[in-house]
Amino acid sequence: MGRLFTCIFIDLLGFGLIVPLLTFMALRLEASPVEVTLMIASYSLMQLFAAPLWGRASDRWGRKPVLLISFAATTTAFLMLAFAQSFWVLVAARALAGALSGDLSAAPAYVADITSPERRARGMGLLGAAFALSFIVGASFGGYLSELNVTAMLFDETATGPDYFFPPLLSAGLSMSAFFFALFFLPESHKIKSKAERADAADAARAAAQGRGIGDRIMASLKALHYPNLFLVTVILFLVGFVFAHMESTMALWADFAFGWSAREVGYLFAFAGIIAVIFQAGLLGPLTRLFGEARLIVLSAILLGSGMALVPGATGLVQILVAVACLAAGFGLGNPSIQSLITKLSRPEIAGVALGMGQAASSLARVIGPLWAGFLFQQIGPDWPYIAGACFMALVFFLALHLQRRVT
Repeated sequence: MGRLFTCIFIDLLGFGLIVPLLTFMALRLEASPVEVTLMIASYSLMQLFAAPLWGRASDRWGRKPVLLISFAATTTAFLMLAFAQSFWVLVAARALAGALSGDLSAAPAYVADITSPERRARGMGLLGAAFALSFIVGASFGGYLSELNVTAMLFDETATGPDYFFPPLLSAGLSMSAFFFALFFLPESHKIKSKAERADAADAARAAAQGRGIGDRIMASLKALHYPNLFLVTVILFLVGFVFAHMESTMALWADFAFGWSAREVGYLFAFAGIIAVIFQAGLLGPLTRLFGEARLIVLSAILLGSGMALVPGATGLVQILVAVACLAAGFGLGNPSIQSLITKLSRPEIAGVALGMGQAASSLARVIGPLWAGFLFQQIGPDWPYIAGACFMALVFFLALHLQRRVT
């Protein structure tokens, strides 16, 4: 478990480094707000289609090959960012990283392979901690490195202004380190079936699916939403992710417009949001769930997210924006896992996997549509409008959550 934690932490540390820089890298190449959010959405769009394929690939060929491919692809994507001289190269780099992000499917499967059912929750918690810590540490230093301008010190003395070359280059080096660490020190965890066993399994799957077209399979999946309250919970999950994507995709744009902040300040802000989310999700979620239950926490999450979105347009200084972001991070940290947990409780065992899959699809779709909608509002109406619209959507979620609470009770 420690070796997997090390690989994931090193790789995602590089991602954390470039998160505060992406918006400013696009602005440097004269991208519009809509184009900036398109670049951000491209990662989630490709991931939406690719993640199930990587999950099946890890079942068939093993977890380690998928992790190695993902680390290699991430290295390539970071190098593309470092040398990008066109906005569309940035988009291509993010799309490549999303399409080959097999680690997001293979890493949880690896944990499931090496842990007993009794210790699996702890293993997943450690994996989540690797994700959170890498983002917090990376976001804290990414913006700082851009202002430190290591490129001028090591490579080009004439380089001036923010440094958008060295941080993605360092991120590429970190992903490459994760690749070689996994190659030499990470053992395969999955028992790979022989060719004959795979053929037998494929024959069984074809026999089971005989007479059912793709439309029939889709309809079978959608039947999960006919179970009481599952459709309502899935809608709430989509709207929560949709609204939070407003903040993720436009906060750097808004901070640049409102305060003139650089990548350094935005990086600190994202790191602060990560810390708040970890405190609520890892520390407070369990006790609060036992005290109030998931349905009431979803209502509280809607209040916090709506308050955070409403507070952003009126923020005139550091304290106000920190309060707004704290509300947003706390609301998402409480709401998203509570919704996922409620889905498992509302669904019967035979359709639990389908219900969770539909929920994951709803979240992924929200991370694609949300940034594009927020970028349109930012550019066409005004910088505050992604947050005004987000607050309105969360008012709707609040009433839906109250209705859900009454139905669940």
